[in-house]
Amino acid sequence: MRKIIYLDGRKIVYELERKKVKNINLRIRFDCSVYVSANDNTLISTIEDFLRDKSGYILSALEKYKKISKSAENKHNYVTGESFKYLGEELRLVVKKGKRSISSDGVYLTLSVRNVKDTALKERLIKKWYYTQCCEVAMDIFVEMYQIFKKYNVTMPSLVLRNMVSRWGSCRPKRGIITLNKRLIEAPRNAFEYVVMHEFIHFLYPNHSRDFYGMLTKLMPDWKGRKRVLEETLFLAGE
Repeated sequence: MRKIIYLDGRKIVYELERKKVKNINLRIRFDCSVYVSANDNTLISTIEDFLRDKSGYILSALEKYKKISKSAENKHNYVTGESFKYLGEELRLVVKKGKRSISSDGVYLTLSVRNVKDTALKERLIKKWYYTQCCEVAMDIFVEMYQIFKKYNVTMPSLVLRNMVSRWGSCRPKRGIITLNKRLIEAPRNAFEYVVMHEFIHFLYPNHSRDFYGMLTKLMPDWKGRKRVLEETLFLAGE
């Protein structure tokens, strides 16, 4: 449920979720969205009084994340010397004139094209390379994770990779589909694994219940650290 409140004259849209919690919970996400959870008995007026009390923190956090997000925008000209995130590391782009090819040694991302001034072509080739790498890494992690979940009678799901504006991934248990954000290839592998683990657990627990997090903690005790790394890498809201 989306609600609107004005804090110090600024319009704030927040997402309110009713759930079985004792207190009002507030979360400012890296994509500058505001999330609030409260139980069914908590009045809207009580929730909004709580938000007004926290207005200084909310506005400060929103400004901070806005600056971080802006500085993290990947605007490339696709010229030699630019850096590209790959599995938590920085690849330095080298553009050469020659037969079309692209490869990486873990330090450099080397791109050869006949016309080094064709920015659209360079962008297309690099994005295609990233997509291929993401498919390979995702499937590798999928196979590893499935070894854990097949004993819970989970059928190997279908994998879909696509651009996602504010999420790392999603799961459709009834259709047996896990969708992942293509940008996960930018994050360290252990953070990538966290997202896949998270989505696999939804086949057992479709919501974010206590049992869900209990299973996540059992199978991946360090998930909070992996999630934190993911947030700092991609600046997205989450699952």
